[in-house]
Amino acid sequence: MGFDKTSPYSKSPSEKGIPSEKGKQGEVLLNIQNLSAQIGECPILKGISLTVREGEVHAIMGPNGSGKSTLSKVLAGHPSYDVTGGTVDFKGKNLLTMAPDERSIEGLFLAFQYPQEISGVTILNFLRTALNARRAEPISAVDFRKLLQRKMDLLGMDKGFASRFVNDGFSGGEKKRNEVLQLAVLEPSLAVLDETDSGLDIDALRVVSSGVNAIREERCGAPAVILITHYNRILDYIKPDFVHVLSDGRIISSGGPALARELEEKGYDWIIPKPD
Repeated sequence: MGFDKTSPYSKSPSEKGIPSEKGKQGEVLLNIQNLSAQIGECPILKGISLTVREGEVHAIMGPNGSGKSTLSKVLAGHPSYDVTGGTVDFKGKNLLTMAPDERSIEGLFLAFQYPQEISGVTILNFLRTALNARRAEPISAVDFRKLLQRKMDLLGMDKGFASRFVNDGFSGGEKKRNEVLQLAVLEPSLAVLDETDSGLDIDALRVVSSGVNAIREERCGAPAVILITHYNRILDYIKPDFVHVLSDGRIISSGGPALARELEEKGYDWIIPKPD
């Protein structure tokens, strides 16, 4: 059994009438329609449609190889992936025509599943450079230190963290906390969190999740979030408005938080269509 682009499973929750308390009044931020993409000659995304409004949290779940991380990389503009069909509008603009840095400046943020180490570059200098790339006027060193200290206080982070080299010698939890600090400083409109819970123990998961929640609570216009995950456990801390199940490059089901709990209990076999 397959799903074509007109399948009801390809529609966004708002199109299917699923309510959202946080986002029901928000403007459309991201509008994906029938997005298809491949790497080399291998198709991975096969007609994804998804609408994200301001302030909403969308969880995307699915088994390995379903296309979850590919979706995040395509949205960020990874050069290894070719878009073969569909459209992606971000704030009313064609996201697919933008270079990766232009997407970031426009307000799109990607937290990596496997953050890279950058030896010799401190977190402070890295974040100030990243922030200045998004500003019309550069922020002074003094003002940036004040900003960074305020954000680290918000996240409950030790000030010495800022003088360390980016992810150099970091534990898995420290790398993910650094991603959350970047999110706090850059203040994007949309944060795509690619398996932020991967490799974290329960204590680190709580710390990282509380950081994301603190950022959303601090800002009046809380960033929308696309949270990519295999497991329900992070959704106990970061509450989604919508949950989508991705399989074989397609969204095959959408619902509320109850869907994630059902997946936790039953796995994916019951919901993934069996081949004819």
